[in-house]
Amino acid sequence: MRAFLVPVADRPECATALSTAFELARRLGASVHGCHIRPHTDSSVRMPEDLNQIVDSEDAWQVLARGKTSGKSVRAARELFERVAQHYECPPAKRASTAPQALWAERVGSPEKLLAIHGPVSDLVVVSRPGKKGSKVARHFMLSAVLYTSRPVLIVPARQSAPVGEHVAIRWNDSNEAASSVAAAMPIIQRAKTVTVLRGGLGESVGPGVAQLRGYLAHYGIKTRQLRLDRKKDESKGLIEAYRSSQADVLIMGAYSRARFRQRLFGGVTEHMLHKANIPILLKHH
Repeated sequence: MRAFLVPVADRPECATALSTAFELARRLGASVHGCHIRPHTDSSVRMPEDLNQIVDSEDAWQVLARGKTSGKSVRAARELFERVAQHYECPPAKRASTAPQALWAERVGSPEKLLAIHGPVSDLVVVSRPGKKGSKVARHFMLSAVLYTSRPVLIVPARQSAPVGEHVAIRWNDSNEAASSVAAAMPIIQRAKTVTVLRGGLGESVGPGVAQLRGYLAHYGIKTRQLRLDRKKDESKGLIEAYRSSQADVLIMGAYSRARFRQRLFGGVTEHMLHKANIPILLKHH
């Protein structure tokens, strides 16, 4: 992983996402691209129907677009990015190179369109999970990152203090989606001190079993241990309990394709992990 993308606004949760990104980038030798996205003030474009169905914020971005974009808020977002970059001693740059650096960009448009442009040419997208009173716009950004970048997305709690990636847990349900997330996160898994496979639950499917996963990781010299979810408990609760027991600092899990992601999973385990589980998760959809 050499290039991280972080959407930035002058908000505390964005500072959390930036700190997590720069800390992880320092360990992996990666650069961090901060991008401030603001709406067209004269735009009449509506949110895509598929995103509107799950975000439940049809007018959130349009309301923001009708307001006047404050130059002060744009400057504050950039100053926040520069302060965090300086804290992690990551030098600013205007052009990408092989050396770890901090790059800044400002773009005008909608989150789903701009993240679909910049996300696919990043190795990891880092966003913060909206807090209990999080705005619909913040949820819009998070779901846009998951649905439109086609890249692994690291979602961190609004108040995240511990480093991410030193102790990894993998939610394994024998699915190609979980395997895709593991493959995308291999640079993080390889540098982790411990790797725990969380096994069990109702989501298991016909595909590579846990033995195949552990054999695959063994090719990279990665040793794993295994914990089973309590089948007597709600799967979401069982997954969280197993994650806590593993003492991990990030959960890697699969996400369904766009259609299945909307129609089958929202309201289930993925919905819970995205919006209610106050832990860092890394996922990638097909």
